[in-house]
Parts: sequence; C-alpha cells; structure tokens
Amino acid sequence: MEEFLQGLGTVVFVLLALIGLVVGAVAGKLTGRSVALYALIGALAAIATPFLLAALGITVLAAGGVLLVVVVGAVGAALVVGLVRAVSRKG
Repeated sequence: MEEFLQGLGTVVFVLLALIGLVVGAVAGKLTGRSVALYALIGALAAIATPFLLAALGITVLAAGGVLLVVVVGAVGAALVVGLVRAVSRKG
C-alpha cells in the first residue's frame, strides 16, 4: 500500500481531483441538482477509489500507470455520484 501511495505522487492526486470534479459537475448539471455538491462528491470519490482498491489488494493499478489510475478514479466517481443520486431521490 505504501509503495502505491508513494508511486502516485501529487500530479496524479490533482488529476484525480479534477476528473472527479468534472464527473460530479456534469452529473449535477444533468440531474438539475447542486453542481457544487456533486462536484465535491465526485472529487472525493475519484481520489478515494484507487486507494480503496489498493487497500483491498488490487495491485494492477500500480502496474497500469497513470492512465489506468485516472480511469478507475473516473469510474469510481461516476458510481458514487450515481449512488448518491439514487439514495437521495425525492418523492
């Protein structure tokens, strides 16, 4: 896990945050909900997803490089934002 965290670096962390912000903002815009809230949720999810997978022992991310980590972050952000949308549905 430590090797994974050291290998990511600041650039990937920033990329994950930006990707998550975009995914969340698009979801907020499409659903007509709070763009800022969804962007924040997306950013947190995009950052957390690769770390969660590494903690679970899925080590293919380290071998896959930056692109794979960013793609996994984007998918994780989309899943979490969708889950939040489904849970918070009104009426």
